[in-house]
Amino acid sequence: MSSHSSSSAASSRSRVLPTAAAEGIAIASDLASLSALLTREGFIAAAEESQQLLTFAGGDGGLLDAAVRRRLTGEPLAWITGRVSFCGIDVRVDPDVYVPRWLSEPVASRAVERLPRDGCAIDLCTGSGAIAKVLATHRPRARVLASDVARAAVACATANGVEVYHGDLFAPLPRDLEHRVDVVVGVVPYVPTPELPLLQRDTFTFETTLSYDGGDDGTRVLRRVLRDSPRFLKPGGALLLELGGDQAVLLADDLTHLGYVNVTVLADEDGDVRGIETTFRGDGVQPLSRSAGGP
Repeated sequence: MSSHSSSSAASSRSRVLPTAAAEGIAIASDLASLSALLTREGFIAAAEESQQLLTFAGGDGGLLDAAVRRRLTGEPLAWITGRVSFCGIDVRVDPDVYVPRWLSEPVASRAVERLPRDGCAIDLCTGSGAIAKVLATHRPRARVLASDVARAAVACATANGVEVYHGDLFAPLPRDLEHRVDVVVGVVPYVPTPELPLLQRDTFTFETTLSYDGGDDGTRVLRRVLRDSPRFLKPGGALLLELGGDQAVLLADDLTHLGYVNVTVLADEDGDVRGIETTFRGDGVQPLSRSAGGP
């Protein structure tokens, strides 16, 4: 996975402690005291994170101390524990790999529903391989492939049992998949470049803008996926993409011209836009010309 909206796009804390400051704090080993510490330091889900850290340490005081101090610097919790739960499935997450977030779960769940039992799916910008692993778990007879430009992500997804290819979007995928894919899904970079400074300030202490930067209005990579998916999708195949804000409206003309129909905006239980789901009509619609400077 590669991105999420600026309203939710960072770790669950409001400030960052320098390493030296983190080293000067006494670390408690009981749930109540550890939760109180994380709450004081600005963590939103302090009790939940404390429980995960205690479980990870397994009673090893030294391991707990080191893990908590790393977390206090803003390092993603999943990089410390090496795991995250996504759609109820345990996913390995290595350092320097994008951490799957709960806000991607609506897109993943719909992708499962659209994938036939013996079908084929592609997960773009797979990151740890979380969405691909969810698809493969629920559709064990289907073929699920993924791609990512980051070698660390490819290694992590491979460790999660994903058939993953190193490269940009569709470029590294086998050509024999063309016009045979039932579902294309992706969490590609979609944060508008001007909004990157609005993310939680510790986001780029550990992560790079590569996983987030979607260009001026956040749709640069989204439009590439819309344009290139028809080469792989079979008629009636589904495209599901995470996005936010008014980006579904910004993409409306592209979706129509490229032959996508039945566009549905996916929202979470609070009503916030989390993605789009659409069906490729596949009746010979001509693709849009590439934009100037586009790949």
